[in-house]
Amino acid sequence: MLRFLHPTTLEETVTYDVIIRDGLWFDGTGSAPQTRTLGIRDGVVATVAGPSDAPLDETGCPEVIDAAGKWVVPGFIDVHTHYDAEVLLDPGLRESVRHGVTTVLVGNCSLSTVFADSEDAADLFSRVEAVPREFVHGALNANKTWSTAAEYVKAIDALPLGPNVGSLLGHSDLRTAVLGLDRATDATVRPTDAEMDRMAALLEEALDAGMLGMSGMDAAIDKLDGDRFRSRALPSTFATWRERRKLIKVLRRRGRMLQSAPDVENPSSALMFFLTSSRIFGRGKGVRMSMLVSADAKSMPLAVHTFGFGTRMLNKFLGSAVRFQHLPVPFELYSDGIDLPVFEEFGAGTAALHLRDQLQRNELLADKEYRRKFRREFDRIKLGPSLWHRDFHDAVIVECPDASLIGKSFGAIADERGLHPLDAFLDVLVENGERNVRWTTVVANHRPKQLDKLANEPSIHMGFSDAGAHLRNMAFYNFGLKMLKRTRDAQRAGAPFMSTERAVHRLTGELAEWFGIDAGTLREGDRADFVVIDPAGLNEAVDGYHEEAVPFYGGLRRMVNRNDDAVVATGVGGAVVYAKGQFRDGYGQSVKSGRYLRAGQRAAVSVSA
Repeated sequence: MLRFLHPTTLEETVTYDVIIRDGLWFDGTGSAPQTRTLGIRDGVVATVAGPSDAPLDETGCPEVIDAAGKWVVPGFIDVHTHYDAEVLLDPGLRESVRHGVTTVLVGNCSLSTVFADSEDAADLFSRVEAVPREFVHGALNANKTWSTAAEYVKAIDALPLGPNVGSLLGHSDLRTAVLGLDRATDATVRPTDAEMDRMAALLEEALDAGMLGMSGMDAAIDKLDGDRFRSRALPSTFATWRERRKLIKVLRRRGRMLQSAPDVENPSSALMFFLTSSRIFGRGKGVRMSMLVSADAKSMPLAVHTFGFGTRMLNKFLGSAVRFQHLPVPFELYSDGIDLPVFEEFGAGTAALHLRDQLQRNELLADKEYRRKFRREFDRIKLGPSLWHRDFHDAVIVECPDASLIGKSFGAIADERGLHPLDAFLDVLVENGERNVRWTTVVANHRPKQLDKLANEPSIHMGFSDAGAHLRNMAFYNFGLKMLKRTRDAQRAGAPFMSTERAVHRLTGELAEWFGIDAGTLREGDRADFVVIDPAGLNEAVDGYHEEAVPFYGGLRRMVNRNDDAVVATGVGGAVVYAKGQFRDGYGQSVKSGRYLRAGQRAAVSVSA
């Protein structure tokens, strides 16, 4: 670049803010990687220089990263998080950024904090996403300065964001704001035409403000928190398809998207999403949809075969654009006692979770009549679809006051005691204090062959981390690193299922294109969101179990990931925000690196793709 210092004097400008030298560079488009040096200036990639080019002048450059032997990739995109409250308390969103994530999307699963008041939003969010209500309510009560979508976007963008943040408007949030939480969760209530018009108008307002679309939730297992309407299902589950179609019509006209989850107990609901997405039934204009699923669930081993070819054929013949969000790693869950959302599948499970008092809950779990009801439901549900495999032989105790039980499955304990597995499970909880028994199981993505197949499937995209939620149940903040490790390990073993550049593309540019956000690529002129990865650090540490106390959640210990040898540096907006296991001074407090990503800053993929 040339700049004029004097009418007759030219001086070449050589100063960069960051130089990443001699790394194996992946641009996020799926192109083959090349050894390159990147020069970053004013938040964008200014120069990509090859080995035969003149070395970049490092004079005055405050940050030079020697990336020889390392991978330089666009920052990962996490399209399914529940950071809606946490971003107000810790805008750095450190648990994602330390693992190379530079863009997150909030407002998933019908839950957002845009229109509903603080009390309603806390009731909607806390139990579903397993974040203590007091902290969700406190975060909103202290920080909610907005009442419109435009004010919400402005407020989020004004935070000292670490990563970039994009958002969807939650249908449950929208429904609650218009109907009130009581009427919105009453099965006998149908919105009036005026109320549906009001919902459509608020959705328009949110899209005008730059929100990416709307999110929904069909599965009725998600329940409200709080004292007023505790254990009712989320508002969006009460919506008729007439109501949904009216809102989707707005999305269709505006070229925006819907994220949702079909009801596994009603397979026809999935077909309705295909039909509603269709160009054929939408007068030539379709709607992109991103559906949340557990793709290879142990509870439904044949379901995996409905993805892939079946989805592609339906998309082709119906002119629809449906993709399914997939966690590209084994879906391992942990639970303290019965505090796991899958128990909401049972009426008896919901009855126990309805009780917050530990003594009352223990008394219920010991009650003989309650147990008979629970056993009937437990055995009956085996005949139908579900989220959990319900195999207590595949549920292992990892913490317990009775040390002799650690390492045993509840099924093995049932065999020893001659009991129904559910009775053995409840006995162990009652005997040791329900929340004192921690156990784990893998509910999905357990078959390597199917995991490899899904990783390559174009009708699947990478998501479903639930970052920021289920604090004691799971941690997939580093799912991008885990996927790259899996890809690299297969190549080393001589049985590759995917190239590294395709894996990078699937975690970055492909998602950005589908969701229509300005992120995911690392070419000249692109915003410089990047992660430098040491492939030698993609070791067994990425699968390790770790917990960390969370100061802004009252010291609650949550599950996290810790594999700091893998990430050499994470950069957002042209600034290195994390390196050598440490965040930069002022990160997430006084220093802003991320921004709110408004829809339309990047063209989304066409609905026919």
